[in-house]
Amino acid sequence: MNIALILAGGSGSRTEQSVPKQFISIYEKPIILYTLEAFEKHPDIDAIIVSCISGWQDVLKGYAAADRITKLRWVVEGGDNGQSSARNALITLENVCDENDIVVIHDAVRPMISQEIISDCIAKAKEFGSGLSAVRCQETIMRTDDGETGHIGIDRNDIMRVQTPQAYKYGKALWAHKEALKRGITNAVYTNTLMMDLGEELHFSLGSNKNIKITTLEDIDMFKAMYVTRRDSWLKSKKGTA
Repeated sequence: MNIALILAGGSGSRTEQSVPKQFISIYEKPIILYTLEAFEKHPDIDAIIVSCISGWQDVLKGYAAADRITKLRWVVEGGDNGQSSARNALITLENVCDENDIVVIHDAVRPMISQEIISDCIAKAKEFGSGLSAVRCQETIMRTDDGETGHIGIDRNDIMRVQTPQAYKYGKALWAHKEALKRGITNAVYTNTLMMDLGEELHFSLGSNKNIKITTLEDIDMFKAMYVTRRDSWLKSKKGTA
């Protein structure tokens, strides 16, 4: 079984909006629905669980029902950070998942996720135990202490930019989150950073520079442009096959 775990526990203050960023409406649809639709239509995803910001669970259920997101099985309350939000969802699945089932963890605010990225993420997790969507860094990277000056470069060949989705075998992911609590690790940004703190080796899967995370108003503008381009391309292809 493959379950998508969608992280929607953040408030998104940097978007300067009155609602959490995952519920900002773009073209008359909240961002999180674009994300849920991608996993809804993927043939290898069996069910979806969302770790949702407090007070918005019923709103999410209403949106999902109206949009016919039939794979949404659970909506749990998010935590104080990404680590606790993921942990809450993983614990909810304890009586549902077997150790070797795959859990695909993804940000609600990465709505441009493609079917190919989801597929490769799952495939890598089945083969290696983990699959982290990642891309090579194209920019020059410099180390800095104050954010204003720098004189040490970091070789781009030595780094990868890790995104979500991140897929893991369920038993390993649950172990990692419980073990982290035992060791006093409580503020990991993502499950991969938590696992690295525990000394685990992780495997990369297909990523994309189009797989943006919506954090600022500028990101919203980028998403709008990319979405329209993708929609128009799809409509053009449909006309060509009609």
